[in-house]
Amino acid sequence: METQVKNSLSFSQVIRDRHSVRKYDPSRTMSDEEIQDLLSDAILAPSSSNLQPWRFIVITDQSLKEQLLPVAFNQQQVVEASAIIAVLGDLEAYRNVDKIWDSAVEAGYATPVVRNTMVENSLNTYSALSREKQKEIALVDGGLISMQLMLAAKAKGYDTVPMGGYNADRFREMFQIPQRYATVMLIAVGHAAAEGRQTTRLPLEDVVQFNGFKG
Repeated sequence: METQVKNSLSFSQVIRDRHSVRKYDPSRTMSDEEIQDLLSDAILAPSSSNLQPWRFIVITDQSLKEQLLPVAFNQQQVVEASAIIAVLGDLEAYRNVDKIWDSAVEAGYATPVVRNTMVENSLNTYSALSREKQKEIALVDGGLISMQLMLAAKAKGYDTVPMGGYNADRFREMFQIPQRYATVMLIAVGHAAAEGRQTTRLPLEDVVQFNGFKG
């Protein structure tokens, strides 16, 4: 019980310490291994039918970040942060369902019978969805993993800021991203040069209702 309390308090501190940081120390970098370690925690996030539609473009090359700067409306964190992580969502993630369930069988988490049933169900269900619905699912799952990425970063001593303010069409063109992938957001990751602004939240009574909705 004592260990559980300590872990709970630690997480509570992480979510309270995380703020959107827009000023970074450009002299401090992150290694590929550090970024991969961070993303290894992030990809434990949940997703619809465990299809894991997230894809990432990790941008650490300084010249590339300079090219990205005007695409991101000249937000200075783009060139000062250690990395910019672009989160994408695969609208056709169901095409990977065989690989996902094969690994579940190999790990002993599912039987071959369950695997075959789930593969068939996922292929039939998701392939029949409209493109709009596929995108909606990819964006929801992309939001889930983005938040997990930012909390994982804070827990490891890094700071982040999510960015929806960028020209998605120009970004897509810059990296030649096929239409199969939705652009979710950009996330700057690095070491803060100045603390993020403190913010307040609406009181619970303004945002929570039990057993109904009255507007």
